[in-house]
Amino acid sequence: MPQTADVVVIGAGQAGLSAAYHLRRRGFVPATLPAPGARTYVVLDAEDGPGGAWRHRWRSLRMSTVNGIHDLPGIEQPDVEPEAASVDVLPAYFGDYERELGLAVVRPVRVRRVEAADDDPAGALLVRWEGGGRSGTIVARAIVNATGTWSKPFWPAYPGQETFRGRQLHTADYTRAEDFAGQRVAVVGGGISAVQLLEEISHVAQTFWFTRREPVWRDSFDSQDGARAVAMVADRVREGLPPQSVVSVTGLIKTPTLLAAEARGVLDRRPMFTRIVPDGVVTPDGETIPVDVIFWNTGFRAALDHLRPLHLRAAGGGIRMDGTQVDGEPRVHLIGYGPSASTVGANRAGRDAVVRIMRYLDAASAKRS
Repeated sequence: MPQTADVVVIGAGQAGLSAAYHLRRRGFVPATLPAPGARTYVVLDAEDGPGGAWRHRWRSLRMSTVNGIHDLPGIEQPDVEPEAASVDVLPAYFGDYERELGLAVVRPVRVRRVEAADDDPAGALLVRWEGGGRSGTIVARAIVNATGTWSKPFWPAYPGQETFRGRQLHTADYTRAEDFAGQRVAVVGGGISAVQLLEEISHVAQTFWFTRREPVWRDSFDSQDGARAVAMVADRVREGLPPQSVVSVTGLIKTPTLLAAEARGVLDRRPMFTRIVPDGVVTPDGETIPVDVIFWNTGFRAALDHLRPLHLRAAGGGIRMDGTQVDGEPRVHLIGYGPSASTVGANRAGRDAVVRIMRYLDAASAKRS
């Protein structure tokens, strides 16, 4: 018999843990520990341990340079040294959080597909998973998808890319600057990670920075700027358009480290090359720049392939949203998507999704009775 749960949370990063917290707070219990009359939930996570995408960040990313990590709901982050590596601090914090609240995250489990149960008049969803050499199905009344983007790096295609004899890697593959020592490195991308890693690599290698658009630099970024950025992203997802990258809305801040990099000539941005040749890249004016490495800091896309059987995509290529709920689909909520992609946004979205799911379940129960 398939396992059943009222709600399945897919992903246990910041957004997924926020949803689990609010489910517990409102009386839901883990499906492995059912209580008479209580609604149940399951949290499925594809990682081998706690921490979500933070498990994969490069060691040089320190707590002092992490981009705005908000506390998980209910438990504050511990005091740590600013120079502590985020890959050590944040997974440990997430793990302590899971244990203290008894969230009962099931891992490593990868959800392969979510589909409607056609023979169920109550409109159940079938969550099909595999992991640990096993596979199974959970029959759920609603899902909260919190799979983020880290598992789906975006690699753009350029003419001649397959002929390049050097190394190509993505932000998701980065470990340390020393791996580029003495090389000529094309760093591609205009986001926060791109400029941080450009600066880092420039100390051990010759770097060339390429972006599609001229970067927009800001002197500061306050709460009003943040609210405007969130509103712009929210407008896009309401219209069913794909969310924009964060930096396209917020711009870049010149930190003291980046100001020093600018003084060294590191932030000499070049227009995007037009094609790739075996030993380098070709600029729009026809110049060939020899490089040993092409480092693609070109962002990520929402990891939503497992939801494809539900046919959620709008004509604009994105998923039309009503808050956290997919428009017209009260069983499916996306958090960590669009305006809730920030850590504070993910916390709020976890709460809002649970509130709306409870209303849906209450209405469904009343209808059956």
